[in-house]
Amino acid sequence: MQIKSEIDRAFNSPEEKQFADRAVAAMVALGVGDAAGDLGRDDATRQKYGVLISLPPEGKSTDDTEFTVLSARSILECPGEFNAEFVAETWRKLVLSDGGARDRGGMPLYGALSNLARGINPPLSGIDNVFNVDDGAAMRSVPFGIIGYGDTKKAAELAAVDASVSHDNDGIWAAQAIAASTTIALKGGSVDEVIDAGRACIPDDSWLGRNMDKTFAMLNETDDPDDAYEALHTLLWTPKHSSSPEAIPQVYGLYKLSGGDFRKGFILSANFGRDADTICALVLALCAAGQGLSVIPERWIEQVRHPAGVCLRFAAEEDMVDLGLKLAVQAIKQAG
Repeated sequence: MQIKSEIDRAFNSPEEKQFADRAVAAMVALGVGDAAGDLGRDDATRQKYGVLISLPPEGKSTDDTEFTVLSARSILECPGEFNAEFVAETWRKLVLSDGGARDRGGMPLYGALSNLARGINPPLSGIDNVFNVDDGAAMRSVPFGIIGYGDTKKAAELAAVDASVSHDNDGIWAAQAIAASTTIALKGGSVDEVIDAGRACIPDDSWLGRNMDKTFAMLNETDDPDDAYEALHTLLWTPKHSSSPEAIPQVYGLYKLSGGDFRKGFILSANFGRDADTICALVLALCAAGQGLSVIPERWIEQVRHPAGVCLRFAAEEDMVDLGLKLAVQAIKQAG
């Protein structure tokens, strides 16, 4: 695989090469999960394929992948200490100056862009914003887990800076949790260690915290994985729209049920329904962060490495593999 050769040329020690391999895998897997989960909840796709066990050829990115690209560009291009003002200017430069976001984005993403267009800066762009507790910040937080390089505090702090542009409270804590979990997965943490790192970022006395505790109490009390799979829906369901307190515990529950295995995580999360694009994207990112590129079929990598630009036009010119490599380089340099 050409990607392996690029990693061998760019990195020195076996540890650095493994980290880079996993960083690229996490970014690509997010794209795979985004595309698969979006199709897996579609009635026409279910009629054609039944249960998804692989990525259909028509799979392509949604806003999950494309806003992850935006976050990666922000952290890679920031000339000094990462700050919300720079993130806001990056959104203005890459999104607003290019006509704004197209269809498929979440409500708080459009709200944040509207606020930024009117000169409202973070944190108010996220606080005074519609449905700012959805999972739109969590879905884009994997790059901060990579930059964290095993440091959960750093990963969570970076994710909070980014999330503050569009989210508040549970929306920010969800982003911090995923970033912290990603950085532990990349460093070889066990499934339980990955989950514990995320849970530590979430206040106990919060909607998200309470739902995380409900989720794992249910998993611990349920002997049959099939019963647990259904209960992840019924226990956490919220009317009309999925929110972080629904979707993020589902991510962690499915990751736990998968045992960190990429293909099992694919089947469980791609077919989960509801907010399955984000859910599958994050489950697979965590699995691939722990296992590396070898678990992702090469055809899938090539299919998703260039986002479709369905929500953010500029993202179609980006490369998830290249971004993963650049994030790994920056992470290792900063840890230096």
